[in-house]
Amino acid sequence: MPDEESIITLVEEDGKETDYAIDEIIEIDDAKYAVLIPVECFEDDEEDVCEEAIIMKYEVDEKGDEYLSDIEDDEEYERVVEALEAFEEDDYDDDDEDEDDDDDDEDDY
Repeated sequence: MPDEESIITLVEEDGKETDYAIDEIIEIDDAKYAVLIPVECFEDDEEDVCEEAIIMKYEVDEKGDEYLSDIEDDEEYERVVEALEAFEEDDYDDDDEDEDDDDDDEDDY
């Protein structure tokens, strides 16, 4: 379960409130983006709930306070998705290399 500091509540257009955990923060071209996962994913094992993620952009108001906003530009959204996918692929490749290194170590004995 995520800690309370990483949980935010979003209000949908119909007034429904949903809690989200900040799963990841990524920086692209001097802008920060947050990947939000429904808190329900950590409480339930329902796959259809956990497949839903939201990407939002960090903005700064005139007082210097950060807040999250929707990404309005389709091209900007696609850049963020591509960067996240590349980041995940790098993590996956790193895990594979670690496993391969472990296998190599076993051959040395």
